[in-house]
Amino acid sequence: MTSQPSSPADALLDLDARTQVAALASGQCSALALCEAAIARIEAQDGAINAVVVRDFEHARSQARAADEALARGERRPLLGLPMTVKESFNLAGLPTTWGFEFARGLRAGSDALAVTRLKAAGAVILGKTNVPVGLGDWQSANPIYGRTRNPLDLSRTPGGSSGGGAAALAARFVALELGSDIGGSIRVPAHFCGVYGHKPSLGLLPARGHDFPGLGSGAPNELAVIGPLARSVDDLELALSVLAGPEAPKSKAYALQLPPARDMAQARCLLLDQHPGLPVSQDTQAALQAVADTLQAGGCTVLRSSERLPNLQTAHQIYAGLLNTFMTRGQPGATSISAHEWLILLDRRAALQQQWQALFEHVDVVLTPVLGCTAYPHIDPMDWASATVQMDGQAQPLGPQVFWPGIATVAGLPATSAPVGRDRDGLPIGLQVIGPMFEDLTPLALVRRLEALRAQA
Repeated sequence: MTSQPSSPADALLDLDARTQVAALASGQCSALALCEAAIARIEAQDGAINAVVVRDFEHARSQARAADEALARGERRPLLGLPMTVKESFNLAGLPTTWGFEFARGLRAGSDALAVTRLKAAGAVILGKTNVPVGLGDWQSANPIYGRTRNPLDLSRTPGGSSGGGAAALAARFVALELGSDIGGSIRVPAHFCGVYGHKPSLGLLPARGHDFPGLGSGAPNELAVIGPLARSVDDLELALSVLAGPEAPKSKAYALQLPPARDMAQARCLLLDQHPGLPVSQDTQAALQAVADTLQAGGCTVLRSSERLPNLQTAHQIYAGLLNTFMTRGQPGATSISAHEWLILLDRRAALQQQWQALFEHVDVVLTPVLGCTAYPHIDPMDWASATVQMDGQAQPLGPQVFWPGIATVAGLPATSAPVGRDRDGLPIGLQVIGPMFEDLTPLALVRRLEALRAQA
């Protein structure tokens, strides 16, 4: 049997967000037709994947009709008419925000998260919300309310977490853009596992109001967590940043965002860190990163493998572990609290670490690392961080310590982009983590763009 040709709207879904927005603006397709194509694809294909777990299709159709009316009036906005999804942990008015907790099943958000408000103001059509692990605390995406999300590239494996539902929706080509969050690799790991792109912004660059633990409302700022985009192209990450970044009120009354331009990547100075004495990195991952280094060097970049100015990463990881454990156990019954003085000492040590990174970035432009030492692994059930292992090069290796790799950027508040750069022997995606100087978020994106241009020329 020959397959029926897809509709123009269905074919458009396979392209990136910028292309979809341009097609809508030029009248090649209506926003409602594109919305209906996305809904139809989700309804037909998401059963086994289970990525889009909170569906708001009727509201999406209304938003798409409004987008068509705006397009007809000649309006042009960055995301006008684009169908997309957001992580379940973001508030969408009238919909549950559970973070996978059973106790929060009946909670409903009274208003949209600020990031969602900005997406809608830019014209995005929000189809619904994507799956997460309980408490956003796993590199899988399974919970008692919505069940388990599976990797579209191999249903027996995890799509990652905690933004795993979003990465799966991208990999399945349900949408071209997703809003996620990250404290322990929760944007970068799913992007790595699903072969898509993700950007962990500089700490504080994007407003997190409305991305709150269920029932608590907006509290003190999280000193590690950020929100950020996942997409199917590096250009779309930059597009999303342009919509989402910037201060919120009342700071916005006094401050306006002006990101510095990307550094010149034609002769980028790169520091490659692909090995750790106590932490395995698969042979396939090391080979993929070596291929990246070879491509960059052949294209005029400098790739170093060490620097005396690099902060002590073991010390940095100790600081990260202390901060992360405090945030992740906050409010949990039986959790052990640390004193206020211990907390302030952690922040002092982190401030010193940030100064060391700033000094390093006077001599290099980006740092390149694995996202994790392994690729997407089979589902682990039940999950126990103390005992969980994954197979690497034929040996069982502890999973938990792999948080070292995403933690390098997180603890110092640095921007980090995850981009697909290869496949392992099982055909699973391998991601590269590109870390840039703080508030120079456009620089790691530019390095990815440079790498892809060089590969296209090869």
